[in-house]
Amino acid sequence: MAGYKIFGICAALAAVAQATKCPSGPPKVNTFSGGFDYTYDWPIHYQQLETQHQSLCQAYMDISINKTNCDQKVMMMLHGKNFCSQTWNATANVMLGQGYRVILPDQIGFCKSDKPKDYQFSLHQLALNTKTILDNLGVKKLTVIGHSMGGMLSARFALMYPEMVDRLVMVDPIGLEDWRAKGVPYLPINDIYKQEASSNYTSISGYENATYYVNDWKPEYDVWVKMLLKVYDGPLRTTYAFDQALVTDMVYTQPIIYEFPLLGGIPNSLLMVGDKDNTAIGKQWSPPDVQATLGHYDVLGPEAAKAIGSNCTFIHYPTLGHAPQFSAPDIFHKNLTDWLNETN
Repeated sequence: MAGYKIFGICAALAAVAQATKCPSGPPKVNTFSGGFDYTYDWPIHYQQLETQHQSLCQAYMDISINKTNCDQKVMMMLHGKNFCSQTWNATANVMLGQGYRVILPDQIGFCKSDKPKDYQFSLHQLALNTKTILDNLGVKKLTVIGHSMGGMLSARFALMYPEMVDRLVMVDPIGLEDWRAKGVPYLPINDIYKQEASSNYTSISGYENATYYVNDWKPEYDVWVKMLLKVYDGPLRTTYAFDQALVTDMVYTQPIIYEFPLLGGIPNSLLMVGDKDNTAIGKQWSPPDVQATLGHYDVLGPEAAKAIGSNCTFIHYPTLGHAPQFSAPDIFHKNLTDWLNETN
């Protein structure tokens, strides 16, 4: 993006040089990694992770207008299951304009990060991986924002590392209900894999239209479907589909709502929810009577905000679904920046 320079000096001062198998040389916007041939808006950096007897590379972007201010306020944005860090690009640009340094990781198993053939996915592990990036960059305090699975992960990150998080933003997080307790049957990972491996434009866009956009599809949403297909149809398609099956199992078995009262210790939190969101893991393989009880974000949102407590601001959008940052970006970004300024 013109006018934006990659944040390098503070990272260089904080990082410890180490020999890695990750892509080397100057960061590039079109780095081909993780079996994903897609150009991001900003250059890609890599963090080597020694995790679960493997050496893996986690991709991330680290951007700022001001490359010399080591005391700059920091925001980290965490993507959802059907997204990459690149999908935060519009919000990142708004935050850059507000003077933030913005860090955007691709989680292990996603997009430009490595896709292990064997990995125990857990929200704790993903939070630890993400903190490794921040530690390497010397980041001590930050605002964390996450959408969908990323909202779930941002809550876990805040619970594990509360000393680092001064503000927490969750946008239509999943995990606001325990699908197991509501009667969603367990689906074996092999069966989930078959569903993931069969993903195509019709299945992805159809799901997103009904869940994210309240059956109000716009041509500009196509970019994110086509981005996702680049991974599903890429050279690591089989491994990626299996990793996504493991991620689905992770999300199903690790609801976060029971621990929301513990987020009361975070100084400021913001929950942003589209009332028409109907996301629910396992809804498609549940019996009709169970399906009818799932994914009512007009109820789940207020309940979650109440569970967090008085430090939580709740903003809801009566006519929007799972992705208000895409459906109504202007009002979403105004609400977000107003809250950030009020809690600064």
